[in-house]
Amino acid sequence: MRLSEIGIFLFFINAAFSNNFIFSRFLGICPYLGVSNKVETATGMGIAVVFVMTIASLFCYIIYAYVLVPLGLAYLNTISFILIIASLVQVIEMFIKKSLPALYSALGIYLPLITTNCAVMGVALLNMNSGYTLMESVLNGAFSAVGFLLAIILMASVRERLESSPIPKAFKGFPISLVIASFMSVAFMGFSGLVK
Repeated sequence: MRLSEIGIFLFFINAAFSNNFIFSRFLGICPYLGVSNKVETATGMGIAVVFVMTIASLFCYIIYAYVLVPLGLAYLNTISFILIIASLVQVIEMFIKKSLPALYSALGIYLPLITTNCAVMGVALLNMNSGYTLMESVLNGAFSAVGFLLAIILMASVRERLESSPIPKAFKGFPISLVIASFMSVAFMGFSGLVK
C-alpha cells in the first residue's frame, strides 16, 4: 500500500496491525519471546527497536537510492543494510549502557541481537522491494516498529500475569508463551481485511 493511496492513518494501521512483523510476517520472534518476561524490559527493547527501525529505514533508503543505484551496485543492498543496522545498534548500545545501566543489564544479550533482528532487516528490504519513497520508507519503519513495540508489551503484560496464575506444569514457561503468542496472532488477523 502506498501512502498516497490510503492516507497516513490507514498506512499506520496497515504497518502496525494488519502487517505486524511479529503476528503477520513472523519476523523478530527471538527478542519477542526472549525479552518479554517483564513489561519494563520489553518496553526498553521495544523503544530501542523503534529507534533502530526508523533510523535504519532512513539511512538504508538514502544509501540505496543515492549511492548504490546510481553506481549500479544495487545488488550490494543486503551487505550495506547490515552495516548500517550494526552501526546504529552499537550507538544505541553505548547510549543505553551510559544512561540506563539497569536496562542495559536487563536486556543482556538481546540488545546486540537487534543487529541480527530479522524485523529490522526485513523492514529495510521491504521498503526497497515495495518501491517506497523516502517518506514512505521512514513512516513504514516507524509504524512497523510501533507494531513491534505494541506486540512485545502485550506479551510481557500477559506473561507477568501468568506468573501468579495456576498453569498446568506441562505448560509452565516457554510452552504457555507459545500458546499466548498464537492466540495474539489470531487476534491480529482480524486487522487483515481493514486495509485493501
